Formats: sequence, structure tokens, C-alpha cells
Amino acid sequence: MSDSPHDEYQSPLVTRYAGRAMRQLFSERHRIETWRRLWIGLAESQQTLGLAISDEQIEEMHKAVAVIDFAKAAAYEARFRHDVMAHVHAFGDVAPQARGVIHLGATSCFVTDNADAMILRDGLSLIEASVAEAVAALRGFAERSAGVPCLAYTHFQPAQPTTFGKRACLWIYDLLEDLKAIAHAKTNVPFLGSKGTTGTQASFLALFEGDAEKCEQLDELTAKKAGFLRALPVSGQTYPRKADYTIVAALGGVAVSATRFANDVRLLSGLREVAEPFEKEQIGSSAMAYKQNPMRSERITALARHLMALVPEAASTASAQWLERTLDDSAARRIFLPEAFLAADAVLRLVINVARGLHVNEAVARARLVKELPFMVTEEIMMLAAKAGGDRQSLHERIRQHSLAAKERIVAGAERNDLIERLRGDDAFAAVRDQLDGMLDPTRFTGLAERQTGRFLTGHVDPALEPYLEGLGREVDIRV
Repeated sequence: MSDSPHDEYQSPLVTRYAGRAMRQLFSERHRIETWRRLWIGLAESQQTLGLAISDEQIEEMHKAVAVIDFAKAAAYEARFRHDVMAHVHAFGDVAPQARGVIHLGATSCFVTDNADAMILRDGLSLIEASVAEAVAALRGFAERSAGVPCLAYTHFQPAQPTTFGKRACLWIYDLLEDLKAIAHAKTNVPFLGSKGTTGTQASFLALFEGDAEKCEQLDELTAKKAGFLRALPVSGQTYPRKADYTIVAALGGVAVSATRFANDVRLLSGLREVAEPFEKEQIGSSAMAYKQNPMRSERITALARHLMALVPEAASTASAQWLERTLDDSAARRIFLPEAFLAADAVLRLVINVARGLHVNEAVARARLVKELPFMVTEEIMMLAAKAGGDRQSLHERIRQHSLAAKERIVAGAERNDLIERLRGDDAFAAVRDQLDGMLDPTRFTGLAERQTGRFLTGHVDPALEPYLEGLGREVDIRV
């Protein structure tokens, strides 16, 4: 068999959906280089605290960081059945003077958990930037359509009108909550530090000949070299897997918000009130040539569904950790942590793309609104006619009969709602006959929708986006 990637399963998250930066972040090369930088940081910290580690050993390790022979590492792993020790030996092969001080006093989780923390932190930074980009894209749509009236729906049944901009604010609000959750998760990624096999730092205490303060200083030095303010105050062999759950749950929150947005776009696309981007030569169906399916929004919901399904897996893994350490987390984390980030990245790239190109078919939206408006003004008509001397109960009955007749006509296929014409021809409403047409202006029924939109964008969205302004507007490619 050839070595072609087409001959083996490849995750679609890598080959089709996620962006290059996220794919590289969770790559094997980046992970092993991160391990090596941690080993260097450990050695540098140990040297600072008095252990016999030379500058030449550290310099040799620095020069060899990117010199990774994955085939040799695989051969070592086949012998030792231990991935970390395989890479300790592979690193020692390219930094032979430093071989004896690589991984000194450490357990495997020193590199695996601390590297995971660094990768997760950087992954959350990428996701945070993408959520901000999605908010900015929807902000533009909301501002453009702030005063464009449309029929609102409750239970997907016609309800009092709103505007497209106000509806977009509902999508944005959810994403702003995600932005806060992601930022919080990023600043609280736990760094294990140098805790040893059961979290007691016993091996390092032996290295420093019983000097507890040096053990504690080593913990803090390794954290700072990795870009963290501090190491965990207490741990078992690993950092708490509850942290993984918290992070994946924050990513799952993005999936929830994205699904709500995408489902609304799908519903409105079915009504032809909005349209997501559609390329000039894009094919909507292999059979039905006229189709313009909302496939990007459908893909959002599909990928988000997968992401949401990973949240309980992270919860289950966190809840099943025994005492100071068990290994039933390892295989699961190798899968759900990268996949959660790759899926979140893929979802957000699509959300940004759809939001940037979302188009309102105003004529269609107005026609649907105009067809429903006559029913919505009937209470106002009844009150005006009653004030002009009519009997309220009698007027109510007349409106009920005319409304049912108008609905039956629409259900039978009529293009136009003739309720107002029916009321105009009814002598019971003669006193308000001249006012009826003026009541059908859609903007009379959208309340404070446009004002709310403006106040929300300037008072809440803009301040939330301010820290991200420099990075906004980046190009986001997707494979359609």
C-alpha cells in the first residue's frame, strides 16, 4: 500500500473544516517541540537553583528543539511502550551532552500536562479572536438592517413585527456571553508545574537535598518560563481534569450560540427572507439545479452538534479520575481536546463567513409582513371605532368574521390579504374608514426595535469589541 493520505482515514476536521493555525497548534510537531521547550525550561530553572547543569547542555538543547526524528521516536516507543520516554531518548540523541539532565526529576505529566496547558491556552486565544470576529460581522449586519422591519415569530407562528437588526442582536448577545466565557477560561488554564509523581514534589526535594523552598521556587520558575503567572497550588500527578471540562464546556457554549444563529438563518432561508453567501458557480443540488440550499448554516449545525457531544465526554472523564492519578483519561483527551478546538474553529469560521455575507431580501420580507399586518391592527381598529361611538362587542364580532374570511381566502391561495378592504366596506367601521390605510405602515409595529439595536451596539457590543479591534477584519477562508 502507498503512503498516500488517501489510503487511510483522515479527520475531516483537519482535511476540510478547521483553519491552518488551529491545525498546526494541535499538530504532533508542535506538541513535541513544546515538550522540549518545557524540558529546557526545567533544566534552566534547576540550573538557576544550583543543580550542576551547564550552559553548554542548555544551549545544545535549544539548538535541537526543532530537530525531531519522528521515525526514531516511533522506534523507541515500540521498544519502551512509553511515548514520553521515547521522546526523551530521541531528544537525547540530538542533544547528547544534555542527555543526562533531560527530564531530571520529572514525571511524564510534567511535559504532557504542562504542554497541554500551553496548547489549550493558545487555542483559547485563537477561539477568542474568532468569536470577536463573529460578533463584529454580526454587528455590521445588525447596523445595516437595524430599521428593516420584518415579521417576528413565536412558536414559528407570525407575531408582532421586529427588525432584522434587532433579531441579529439576539445572536450577538449569545456570542458576547461566549466571549466572556472563553476569555475567563483562557486566563484560568491551570499550569501543573513541577509536582512529581503524586503531586508531593518528593523527587525534586531529593534533588535539592531537602530544600523545600527550592522545590517551590522550581514550581514557580517553570510556570513563568511557560508564560503562566503561577503553577497550581496543589495537584495529584496531573492537573485537575475538571479544567478540561470547563474549557470544553466554554467551547460547547460557542456551539450552542452558533446553532441558534444557523438554525434561524435556515428557517429564514426557507421563507426566502434572508440568503447566506452563494458563490457564482456554486451548485445547490446535483439533481435540482435551481436550489440554493443554506449549506453553510447546515454545516454549522452539524459541526456544532459534534462539538456539543464532546462536552459530556469531558465531564465523564473528569469525574472518573481516581485519587492521585489514573490513565483512563489519556486516550480520551487525545481525541476530545483537539477535536473540540478544531470543531469550534471550523464552526466560527463558518459563522463569520455567513454573517459577513448575510443578505436580506427586503421585498420578500415586506410582502410577508404586509400580508399579516391587517390582522395585527384589528385591535387598534376596534378601539378607534368604539371611541367613535361603535359597540365594542359588536365590532369584535364583525372583525372576527372578516378575519376568518380573509384567512380562508389566503389559505385557498390568495396572494393578498383583503381584510382591510372588507372592514372598509363594512358600515360598522365607517367612522374610521379614512384612517385604515395609514395604520399599515410596518414601522408603527416594531416598537423600540431600531432604538434598542443602536443602543445595544454602541453600549454593549462596541465596548466588548474594543480590546480586539486591531485584529478584526482578517480574511477567513472556508472550503465550500
